[in-house]
Amino acid sequence: MTHRVLICDDQALMRGGLRMVVSSAPDLTVAGEAENGQRAVELAAELRPDLVLMDVRMPVLDGVRATELICAADREVKVLMLTTFDLDEYVLAATRAGAGGFLLKDAGGEEMLVAMRAVLRGDRVLAPSVIDRMMARELAGPPRREPDPKLSRLTGREREVLVLVARGLNNAEIAGRLFISVTTVKTHLTRILAKLELRDRLQAVVFAHDNGLAGLAATNLTPDSGGPTTKK
Repeated sequence: MTHRVLICDDQALMRGGLRMVVSSAPDLTVAGEAENGQRAVELAAELRPDLVLMDVRMPVLDGVRATELICAADREVKVLMLTTFDLDEYVLAATRAGAGGFLLKDAGGEEMLVAMRAVLRGDRVLAPSVIDRMMARELAGPPRREPDPKLSRLTGREREVLVLVARGLNNAEIAGRLFISVTTVKTHLTRILAKLELRDRLQAVVFAHDNGLAGLAATNLTPDSGGPTTKK
């Protein structure tokens, strides 16, 4: 099956580079190109692409707002945000808008293809540098606001799983760190998303960082400790 991709960026050179990356994959094809956010919304409605590669900062209408409008009009379309600015406020805004991933423009072609396919599958993608930057900001000082009251709904073990998710660990790595099975990790994640009223793993990462949990993961959980002594 070939997936149709709409490329949205205000720089012609960047659009050309993305076109080459997409065209190099046998399972992807370029459906169209947009030079601003408003045009991206119009082409998404006209062409009905499977995936939209969306620049964050564009003229006429910014990429976050364009993403919000595109996702509101068509719940089936997937959006992968691309930007040179790895700032956490864009991650939060893009996630709330409905984006399925956030990747820096300096990512290599193969990394971009992996991210595109992951988002098309319904998985969520967050650039490692974004996670690192969010953690560094969090460790430098206290959270910017009071923690969300919904955190009190989590058990101790669910909280441990959430902070490890925030550090970018996959299910197998979390299972190894906490000495539990991958199936148990998946069960905890399902409960975490339900209790925190989140849509997916990407929203969980943003929620955890926004509430000061990644710093706890970095300081309280070490590879050989198995984490704080909390029962499953």
